[in-house]
Amino acid sequence: QVQLVESGGGLVQAGGSLRLSCAASGRTISSYTMAWFRQAPGKEREFVARLWVGGTTSYADSVKGRFTTSRDNAKNTVYLQMNSLKPEDTAVYYCRASGTGNYWGQGTQVTVSS
Repeated sequence: QVQLVESGGGLVQAGGSLRLSCAASGRTISSYTMAWFRQAPGKEREFVARLWVGGTTSYADSVKGRFTTSRDNAKNTVYLQMNSLKPEDTAVYYCRASGTGNYWGQGTQVTVSS
């Protein structure tokens, strides 16, 4: 079992930055594919970014060039650096670990004001 806890969300003005953290416990995540998703009010949860074990990353078109995901295996933590934030980035952000199963965190709220 992997337990994930997201943090770092908050209220920021458009154009600002936030860094989300996803701290894992229970298992080391170095062998897990990690991903970020988000869910805005009234919308489906959508893919944001993925970080494979080997370090390859992929991003949704809507965040490409603005968001960067990385991991620190020593801290068993994954990060999502979000720059040039837009009001449409407002959502609850979740991290997910994929290995023998899929494990989700509880989410952290990001609100971007115009």
